[in-house]
Amino acid sequence: MRHLITPVPNTPAALAQIFEPIRADLERVEAEFGRQVESNVGLIPEIGRYIQRAGGKRVRPAVLLMASRLVGYDGRLAVLFASVVEFIHTATLVHDDIVDRAEYRRGQQAVHSKWGSDVSVLLGDYLYIKGMDLALSRGSLDVLRVLSDVTLRMIEGEIFQLTKAGDVHISEDEHFDIVRRKTAYLFGGSAQIGGMLGGIGADQQMALREYGFNLGVAFQLIDDLLDLTGTEASLGKPVASDLREGKLTLPIIYLLRRAGDGAGRLVEEVVRDRSLTPEQWQAISALLAEHKAFDYARLRAAAHAEQAKSQLAIFPPSPEREAMMALPDYVLARDR
Repeated sequence: MRHLITPVPNTPAALAQIFEPIRADLERVEAEFGRQVESNVGLIPEIGRYIQRAGGKRVRPAVLLMASRLVGYDGRLAVLFASVVEFIHTATLVHDDIVDRAEYRRGQQAVHSKWGSDVSVLLGDYLYIKGMDLALSRGSLDVLRVLSDVTLRMIEGEIFQLTKAGDVHISEDEHFDIVRRKTAYLFGGSAQIGGMLGGIGADQQMALREYGFNLGVAFQLIDDLLDLTGTEASLGKPVASDLREGKLTLPIIYLLRRAGDGAGRLVEEVVRDRSLTPEQWQAISALLAEHKAFDYARLRAAAHAEQAKSQLAIFPPSPEREAMMALPDYVLARDR
C-alpha cells in the first residue's frame, strides 16, 4: 500500500509518519539484528539485546530502504543490506563510546561502562565482522566496495578526531572533514546501495549518494547542536558531552572565531581539565547565544538539508520521493 506524507502545516512530519511505508521492513531489520547476534557465547546475545533495548532512530537503514523503494526495488536484499548498515553503525558506536569514555548512550549505561572495555572492543569487532559476513552471503562486489569504503572513512574520521581532541585551534574545514567521514559517508553509502539494488544508472546512484551524504552532514550538525541546547533527559547523556570530552563542534568553533580571548580561555580550561562546572557552562552558553553561534550552526545544517532534497529532482514524483523529501525537514526539527 502506498502512503502519502501529510504533515500538519508548517510542521515537519513525525519520523514514524515518514517511515510508515517501510515500517514492516524496519521491523524485519530489527528481527534480523536479533537473529544475527545469537551465539553459543551467551554474553554476545545478552549485550546485543541490551543494545537493541536502547532503541535508536534507525535512520541509516531507513534511508537504504526508502532509496530502494524509490527506484522500484521490493526484494529481500534491501532488508539484508539495511541490517548490514545497522551492524556497522552499532559497531562504531560501541567503539566510539570507549574512545570517548562516554558513560551513557541513549539513556542507559554504555556497553563499556557495563561490561568493560576489553569485552566492548571485541564486541564491536564482532558486530562489524558479522555485518560484513551477512553482506558477503548475498552481496555483489560493487556493494561490498561501497560498504568497505564508507567504513574505512569512518575509522579515518575517528582517528582524525582523536588527533584534534582538545585543539581549540581546529578549523571549520577540519571539523567538517570529521563530520563527513564519521557520519555523512555512511548515510551516502546507505542511499547509494538502496539505489544499486534497483539497477539504476550512475547519475541516479550519485544523486542518491549525495542525498544521503548531505542528509548525514545535516544530521550530525543538528546532533552537535542538540548536545549544547538539549536537556540531559532528552539526550540520554549530560549536556555539552562533546565539550567535556575535548571535542569542539561547529557552534564552539564559530564562537572562538567571533568572541575573542575571553571565550578562548574559558573553552581552553574546559578541554584541558575535561570537566565543565555549572558556572563555566552558564558563561559559555551565554556567549554562544550572544554571538548567534546556534543560529549559524542551524543555518549550515539547513543548507545541507536543502542540498539533500535538491538531489531528488532527478526522480519522478512518488510517495517514496515525498517521504525522502520530508526526512531532511524532520532532521532539522528534531529535539533529541
